[in-house]
Amino acid sequence: MALMESGEMYLETILILSQQKSAVRSIDVAEHMSFSKPSVSRAVGLLKEGGYIDVDGLGHIRLTESGREVAERIYERHKILSEILMRLGVDEKTATDDACKLEHYISETSFAAIKAHLKEHPPA
Repeated sequence: MALMESGEMYLETILILSQQKSAVRSIDVAEHMSFSKPSVSRAVGLLKEGGYIDVDGLGHIRLTESGREVAERIYERHKILSEILMRLGVDEKTATDDACKLEHYISETSFAAIKAHLKEHPPA
């Protein structure tokens, strides 16, 4: 199952929430993303069907290995793109909002170049 932008956003959110909480549930995802419970329920079902998450009997959501790989890739992109935009003088809110859009569409080649540039030019 190929993931679309929305699926990547859900996985990234689950990753972020799992770093903050011991157990992530659909309601946590809905609140964090400001989405309706039915929308999140549908997405959780699709992500589970695709093998990206597991949901236990208590409704706790856990990323599978493939789900974690996608989530970590997207989250890394988000953090690095936000950082580069802020270094260019973009305010934090705009930078993080724009990074959220860019993270799903930037090519591996362009992202690798940005990442390499940041390593060569760390903040002062």
